Amino acid sequence: MTTVLTPASPLTAADRCDRCGAQAYLRVVLLSGGELLFCAHHGRKFEPELKKIAAEIQDETERLTAVPESSTEEDR
Repeated sequence: MTTVLTPASPLTAADRCDRCGAQAYLRVVLLSGGELLFCAHHGRKFEPELKKIAAEIQDETERLTAVPESSTEEDR
């Protein structure tokens, strides 16, 4: 039997950390099925253990430091 993981959808403000309730920036798809969501803080804290049980880790923490594109004069 072959298991194919479908591409994960982007995390939104509605996705909350399973540990503290803050906005989630990491989705961990478990080898056993199911998923866990974590904020950046708890994702880093539990990363070594999560890597042992994860089939996939979707990390969107780069969004925390991304600089939004500024509008140009033509956009105004």
